[in-house]
Amino acid sequence: MFLRKSCVAAACGAMLLLSSVASAQTAAGTLQFQANGEELAVKGFKAPKLTKDGWTLKFSNIYIGLANIVAHQSAPAYNAEKGGDIAAKGKVDLPGRPVVDLVKGAGKDGLVRVGQVKAPAGHYNAISWKVVKAETGPSAGYATVFVGKATKGGKTVDFQLVSNEEATYRCGEYVGDERKGFLKAGGKSNIEMTFHLDHLFGNAELGAGDALNKGAIGVEAFVNGGKHTIALQGRHLGHAGEGHCNVQWH
Repeated sequence: MFLRKSCVAAACGAMLLLSSVASAQTAAGTLQFQANGEELAVKGFKAPKLTKDGWTLKFSNIYIGLANIVAHQSAPAYNAEKGGDIAAKGKVDLPGRPVVDLVKGAGKDGLVRVGQVKAPAGHYNAISWKVVKAETGPSAGYATVFVGKATKGGKTVDFQLVSNEEATYRCGEYVGDERKGFLKAGGKSNIEMTFHLDHLFGNAELGAGDALNKGAIGVEAFVNGGKHTIALQGRHLGHAGEGHCNVQWH
């Protein structure tokens, strides 16, 4: 009699386990990770949006090595100005070390599909990632590579700008025309890593005394063309839309 009751209990336990698994699967959705170099990456710097020193830029490739990409359900909301770790009640990782090309890898909407995972439903209001040196491919050995042409006053030069600087970005909720990261059970949503190129090359529409232009390197530093190593530290290319990120350089 005891054995029979035990078997029934075991069967009930198995049924409950299967029910829990099915419930968890039902509550999951698909979260897509995107990278975005915006119009300046895809279309380049062209009038009236020139570099701070008046150059036109056209990129053929912008490679960025990524790792440890994580979407967070942050509670409380992450404060990038304060910094520190993201306190999350839930998170989901995108495995691997993808190298994105913000130019050739972009779709018609300008977005690069980095990857997607099944994730529990909820609001993913923070994202973190590392910029790391690529292990293989055309940007191997570098974390960030810009390839293209610069033009000014009838002069055109080919350039390749490289950086082996690695960093960790921790960002709060995406800021833009729409809110992102809301994932419903059985639905799809996306979360974005945004890269602002004007923080590196500047903006001719702003005055020379503008804080953005003071921090940008512009183009004059490599007008002889060729390959140049550049410093990215302190220029904070990574954002979540217009939302700021905390950056830790390694």
